[in-house]
Amino acid sequence: MKSQQSNATLSRFFTGISEQVFQTRLGVADPCLTDYLSDLLMRFVRCETQDKIRNKRGKPARYVYEMLREADKRIGEARREVHRHIGDFTLFWAGLYPESLRKRQGQVRIDQFEDYCAHGKHAYLIASGIEGRDVIPANDVLERIGQQFEMCAYGLREVRREWERRDADESLQPSLWN
Repeated sequence: MKSQQSNATLSRFFTGISEQVFQTRLGVADPCLTDYLSDLLMRFVRCETQDKIRNKRGKPARYVYEMLREADKRIGEARREVHRHIGDFTLFWAGLYPESLRKRQGQVRIDQFEDYCAHGKHAYLIASGIEGRDVIPANDVLERIGQQFEMCAYGLREVRREWERRDADESLQPSLWN
């Protein structure tokens, strides 16, 4: 029961911050889009969501190129789900943790940010073009995210900044438990 309450609280938190950032800061009044992004945050809070795509031996596909290879092996709604996951995975990382995609190994700078954005856009657009029975989310939402991938990634960065700001504000306030 406590887990369900925690999930509901976290869901309301992500929904509220997403709506505030997208509507007031970015001027994007698209409830379907903000609902999708809030849901994405809820799904990716769980680490196992990132390992959702598996090969035929059951090994998780942890890299975008592995996920793309798996998408090519599937058809219909299964293919749509893999492409949707690739879009979600790349949007999550490009939006919330872009610094993790820009690394330095010795003297070489490795910048995967642009690759993630390109793969994410493409994956959402592919997923949006695959018809199915009762597909959720609707294809038009996936198409809008694909077309506006960078704006969505920027919005998620702002969501992260807002929750970090709120965490900092909370730590300055006296605890209710003391």
